[in-house]
Amino acid sequence: MRRERRRFLVRLGAALALAPLAACRSPVQYVEYGALRSYVARPADTAAKRAPVVLVLPGERGIDAHIESVAKRAAQAGFLAIAPDLSAADGDARVGQLLALVDDVMARPESGNLGAIGYSSGGTDALRLAARSEKLAAVVAYYAPLPAVLEVPRVKARLLLHLAQSDPEINTGAPAYEAALNAAGVANAIHVYPGTEHDFADESVASRYRGEAAALAWERTVAFLTDALA
Repeated sequence: MRRERRRFLVRLGAALALAPLAACRSPVQYVEYGALRSYVARPADTAAKRAPVVLVLPGERGIDAHIESVAKRAAQAGFLAIAPDLSAADGDARVGQLLALVDDVMARPESGNLGAIGYSSGGTDALRLAARSEKLAAVVAYYAPLPAVLEVPRVKARLLLHLAQSDPEINTGAPAYEAALNAAGVANAIHVYPGTEHDFADESVASRYRGEAAALAWERTVAFLTDALA
């Protein structure tokens, strides 16, 4: 019975992850933070004066339907979700823009504790940001190219990494990165999802999307951020 219930919940989570964007009723708009135009989804309960903030950092495709969906689902989970447009910069310039965004966001009275979710190169941005700003309490990175281990000792945030099983370019560096995190005392959890490839949580990439893995990763993401940003 427990196994059947677990399978039902996973299938339900996958169905919710694939729900049409119109079903996500959180208020959305574009706002400028730190000179970055950002797609913002707010919790439905706008009466609350403060809410935990989650930066949703896009990968190579920028702010697309997938990133908008993530922001809306994060808002439905009770977070103020902010997805910045980072298309005009790369590398250190992107991190510099994110630092300015973080300072702006955290100076606003509606902002609670701060976390980030990043996909692919957006996950790399989130991990690099965590090494440069102690304002980040938690980071979730999906199949992200991992930064240099030399940056690890500066990380104060809690980390959650989601990796695809078949993603050799990224997974090759995972053991050394995990060892560096543990040596530095950085709280972390790393999950590898069987039968998946890069982009397994992106419903817009039909050939690689895996609903059950995506639903489980999202369930873990929400639980992690809820605890870390409380």
